[in-house]
Amino acid sequence: MKRLFPLILFLTGAAGQAQTPSTAPGNEGRVASDFRREWQQLHPCSGESAGTCQAASLGNLVDIGQTLFTGQPLHIAAGSLAPQNGFGVGAAFVEHTDFPNEWRLTYNTDAVASPNGSWRAGFYLKAYRLAGGKIVVVQGPGKKQSPLFHTAPLFNVYAEADSLNKLYYYGLGPNTVPAGQSAFGITETIAGASAIVPLGAGGISFLGEINGRVPRLRGDHGESVPSIEQIYTNATSPGLSSQPAFVEPGIGARMEPTLFAGYLRLNYLAEFQDYSGVGGSGSSFRRWTADLHHQIPMDTKVRLTAASDQNGPDSCAPTPEVACASPVHVSSAMNHEGAIDFRLLMIGSAASAGNAVPFYFDPTVGGSDINGQALLPSYPDYRFRAPNVMLLTESIEHAVPKLPLGVYFSVDEGKAALTRGDIDFGNLQRSYTAGVTVHAGGLPLVYLLFAWGGNEGHHITFDVSNVLLGASARPSLF
Repeated sequence: MKRLFPLILFLTGAAGQAQTPSTAPGNEGRVASDFRREWQQLHPCSGESAGTCQAASLGNLVDIGQTLFTGQPLHIAAGSLAPQNGFGVGAAFVEHTDFPNEWRLTYNTDAVASPNGSWRAGFYLKAYRLAGGKIVVVQGPGKKQSPLFHTAPLFNVYAEADSLNKLYYYGLGPNTVPAGQSAFGITETIAGASAIVPLGAGGISFLGEINGRVPRLRGDHGESVPSIEQIYTNATSPGLSSQPAFVEPGIGARMEPTLFAGYLRLNYLAEFQDYSGVGGSGSSFRRWTADLHHQIPMDTKVRLTAASDQNGPDSCAPTPEVACASPVHVSSAMNHEGAIDFRLLMIGSAASAGNAVPFYFDPTVGGSDINGQALLPSYPDYRFRAPNVMLLTESIEHAVPKLPLGVYFSVDEGKAALTRGDIDFGNLQRSYTAGVTVHAGGLPLVYLLFAWGGNEGHHITFDVSNVLLGASARPSLF
């Protein structure tokens, strides 16, 4: 962190210099215009109202804070890294380019580091067509044009590196014991591209991706528990002795219909991925995922905040001209802002003869997983790890009147299994969770939760989302 703060100060100073309007608005480029706009947002009393403006007023301070953390093109990046790896702080740069054919490119790049030395850095590019007429393909001179897609696709290109110094491993399967806890670190580099092709009917989209993954494990000898290599071997933990590079293509489908006059909103995802270890490493495997979300809003007139595929992980709005949601927005009614959610998640993996699923790519349940997703939160982070998992979650979240807060309660039931045949509804572990959430406009979501109900005590979670509210997720780390 000591090495990171000078970088933040340098970038902030550079932003201040670049944002100072040195040319007439009519002669400046897009980036200069965006920096000028951000400079004005950080200096609310620099305009005509300077004589009566109070820079230290609550409203101005709130707006300045929002610009510092969500402004474009440069802002402070902040959010929790993988569980046990701390709160990361750094800088992010966001820009976009519009083309005459109504296509837009958006660019996000960021780098953050946490006090325990963990860090993440990435670049994310999106390409999509703005609202307008259909994309057409010309069939030849004098021939009729036909739509290429009912609605425009969205393309992603990304590269991300994560270095996490503190992860826990208890062994594989549902019958591991707390005494088997060990620690390790991992650095993973991911580069790839993906596409979302909507059909324009029924909320159905096809998904495709191709990723390259380069994982590197290391021991962790600075914890109160043993380092992983001291009590586990490659026979009990496949992939421990060596980690090849992987090529990972994937296909899937997503369905997001709204039913019963808006009183039921579905988000169904079905996905298949093929992890091919480079060089015949014996680590190749296949994975399928079914993730079924069901949401019942308290009021169909209320637009619940959801991730936008068009926003990068560092942006809560597509362009600087579009303002993020106000961080002081509060609920004005007791029964209007909230939702009931039901989720069924199933992940299955299979490896052919002579291969095994590397343990570091296995999903986990217990606490939160490596992507920061809470699964059986009363248990320690990464508690149960296996190639196959199932989770049932029933939750309710509701806004607190007159405050930018929400109350949250959930029941989680799940299990990890070594074989796909053991994925059923028997012998499920259970957790109960209650707490508060902060929905501060475009600022990161904050969760303060207390979970209980398992047979290994309770778990308190404080987490700041690693993407801005409404932004799309980063690539999965497993």
